[in-house]
Amino acid sequence: MTRIARYLSAAALALAAATPAALAHPPIPERPPVDEQAAFEADRADILAMAGDFRVRFDMQESTPWIAGYTPLERKVSGGHESVRVIEDTGRKIVLQHLLVVEMDGQSHVIKHWRQDWEYEPARYLAYSDTGEWAWKALDERQRRGRWSQTVYQVDDSPRYSSYGEFETQGGVRRWRSHWTWRPLARRDAIRDTPYDRYYGINRHQVSPDGWIHWQDNMKMGEVGGELQPVVQEYVLNTYTRFSDYNTGAADDYWGATKDYWAAIRAEWDAVAAAKGGIAIEEEAQTGTVISGRLLEIADEIVAGTTSVASGIAEARKLIGDNTSRVLAGG
Repeated sequence: MTRIARYLSAAALALAAATPAALAHPPIPERPPVDEQAAFEADRADILAMAGDFRVRFDMQESTPWIAGYTPLERKVSGGHESVRVIEDTGRKIVLQHLLVVEMDGQSHVIKHWRQDWEYEPARYLAYSDTGEWAWKALDERQRRGRWSQTVYQVDDSPRYSSYGEFETQGGVRRWRSHWTWRPLARRDAIRDTPYDRYYGINRHQVSPDGWIHWQDNMKMGEVGGELQPVVQEYVLNTYTRFSDYNTGAADDYWGATKDYWAAIRAEWDAVAAAKGGIAIEEEAQTGTVISGRLLEIADEIVAGTTSVASGIAEARKLIGDNTSRVLAGG
């Protein structure tokens, strides 16, 4: 049993002893077909509204320590320019690719950033289960009806975290709210010596008049006395404001040159997850997975014309295959 599973078992027992159903997410009540379709279309519109060109502000703040002697980090605010493109839309699945555009020495440089896949009423999703492991988690019909999963992928298209939730309107504001979600550390924390090694949080996505926000409420978790415990609370607000006064063409040029390469990599990760019950791969602090740096380098070589798409795909497939040999339970 993983540390996460042990923690959840203990938490579930404590919750059941207190208020068995108070914090549960009940099934969405059945609606007439016309209302069901209207809700589905409104959900799609909110997801698709996250595509475009943006000025981004990342605002991170540790707040309440949950163990004695821990001092929360100072607030960190950063930002940049990010282009978000719809790279797949089948109706019930929408895939958004984020591309950072950075100006250095008078030139625009593109950094392939995170990716978010949205699926309507999925039968399962690929959840973070322990260090270096992402395993399939099933959803029954009552849980998934009317809801969307969101799976977030790292810069090399390996998984990062996934959950499911529903779009709701509260106080006149419409948003998607996830269930409690496990995530590995972000680079900002992974490169430091910390008493925590994962997050347990809730994600919210809300469209605003001039863009959208991604709001995170995270508990940073670590082993304390041999048990997984909360260490400190963190609040993250990522604000995407529509803005196109930067070299948006650089993002589109990069994607035009590399999209076939990255499509093959997505397919390879999907094949591994389907065959092996999920994905198990070693992680490292600077880049995420141990092969992430090379996968990104190959893309840059394709852009530069020093590597062909076919050669890049062949090398990438070997890297993924050589580093994902372990089969997870159920695979």
